[in-house]
Amino acid sequence: MEFNVEMKYVLDTFWLLMSGILVMWMAAGFAMLEAGLTQAKNTVTILTKNIALYAVACLLYWVIGYNIMYGDGNAFMAFGMGLSGMSDGDHSLMSDFFFQVVFVATAASIVSGAVAERMKFWPFMIFTVVLTGIIYPIQGHWTWGGTELGGLIGGFSDFAGSTIVHSVGGWAALAGVILLGARRGKYRDGQVHPIPGANLPLATLGTFILWMGWFGFNGGSQLALGSAADANAVGTVIVNTNMAAAAGAVVAMLLTQAVFRKVDLSMVLNGALSGLVAITAGPSYPSVGVAILIGAIGGALVVFAVPMFDRIKLDDPVGALSVHLVNGIWGTLAVGIFNPDVSFFAQLRGVVVIGIFVFVVSLVVWFILKKTMGIRVTEEEEVDGIDQHEFGMEAYPEFRAGFMPSH
Repeated sequence: MEFNVEMKYVLDTFWLLMSGILVMWMAAGFAMLEAGLTQAKNTVTILTKNIALYAVACLLYWVIGYNIMYGDGNAFMAFGMGLSGMSDGDHSLMSDFFFQVVFVATAASIVSGAVAERMKFWPFMIFTVVLTGIIYPIQGHWTWGGTELGGLIGGFSDFAGSTIVHSVGGWAALAGVILLGARRGKYRDGQVHPIPGANLPLATLGTFILWMGWFGFNGGSQLALGSAADANAVGTVIVNTNMAAAAGAVVAMLLTQAVFRKVDLSMVLNGALSGLVAITAGPSYPSVGVAILIGAIGGALVVFAVPMFDRIKLDDPVGALSVHLVNGIWGTLAVGIFNPDVSFFAQLRGVVVIGIFVFVVSLVVWFILKKTMGIRVTEEEEVDGIDQHEFGMEAYPEFRAGFMPSH
């Protein structure tokens, strides 16, 4: 069967673009998940942050980030170049940029959920500029950019970003959570007082959107569809991704019943997401059985990680640290455990080096923002809701006490 070079180019480019569209749709998933797991009085803030961070990520990655990540790594040389000077490869440069930029936005979305309900809007957006324009592209230059940090993280393998995307977002979020502090009333009298989310149907919808988008996230990371081998590989990646998520959800469901005597929907949702994060580092190599095992362990980890963070008083309204940081690390190490062609120590070294870099730089940026403009809203603003004070509108005004519709 004759298959020409141009047709392979068309199929590869089409697959990158369609996968990128699926990943972009994950922005809606993050927005719905976060809105559902936080209080109604902060819904406008959550929605604004999620659309704004996506837009900022696209612009900053175009202006500077892509050239840092896939150029020579020089931020000063990269600034303002857009995609100029970048060599074209086997697929369209534009389609590659689009596919890469939606990953950057995903990392920023992780931070949004962890610092929700008590962070000022503009300091968050400034941090997003630094994260998407500089922090993410630098560590991406060491990994997917191909430099291996002068050989320091040689042999490191992360197919679609358990570490490069998810734990990077988790480390950046952790630094922010430490400096920001917990929500008012979350930890008092030596007890943890849960603050229920406003809309679990929205959170469930968000999880399903993310699950669907992950097929592009992982499947698109094959970067090609123009051969039988590539098509088979994409099929393997998507099936393993789906089965890991299913295993994570089921294990979280069973464990919450066993540990808490009731099934916890929020844990089941995060169990599915944990399975997705965990399989992201290596969905292309394992059998379905191994993928299920990786996802199942991810679902178990999240059930124990959420209360662990509460015990050390790190308040994370949506469980982002448990899902993306803990399972980003687990998924990356799992490649070294289950894939005989990858060194466990190379995986561990990559996790540690990238984690230290992202956490330390993020901590410095958050600290500067805290000392200069402040990162936390006032107690009054937190009690009333950030929507009312920073945005002057409410997501559900008709449910406010004393609301009278105009006629």
